[in-house]
Amino acid sequence: MSTVNELYAEAEKLKDEGKYKESIEKLQEILAEEENHVLSHLTLAVVYGKIGQQEEAIKHGQKACELEPDEPFNFTAMSVTFQRAFVGTQDQQFIQLAEEAMARAHALQGH
Repeated sequence: MSTVNELYAEAEKLKDEGKYKESIEKLQEILAEEENHVLSHLTLAVVYGKIGQQEEAIKHGQKACELEPDEPFNFTAMSVTFQRAFVGTQDQQFIQLAEEAMARAHALQGH
């Protein structure tokens, strides 16, 4: 049986190769074993965004922020996810949400 780290490395490789469906499957496999694996949630946010599933992308980005609420990177990534959601939908609410996530990241960094 593969370890979480091995599965994650495979999922990242698949993502980098543009094999998004396969990457999602690997990441879901990880989450079935370890539901609070932050890197898997962050990567799912990216992959779902790339295939235009903005709702799923946001859900996983928010989960990463919930799991590590003091990690500035997660909020920076969430800001990017909201920006991509805006590009995909043209829904103005995502601009405000992106700005709020970035402000949270800066606050956590002490800026």
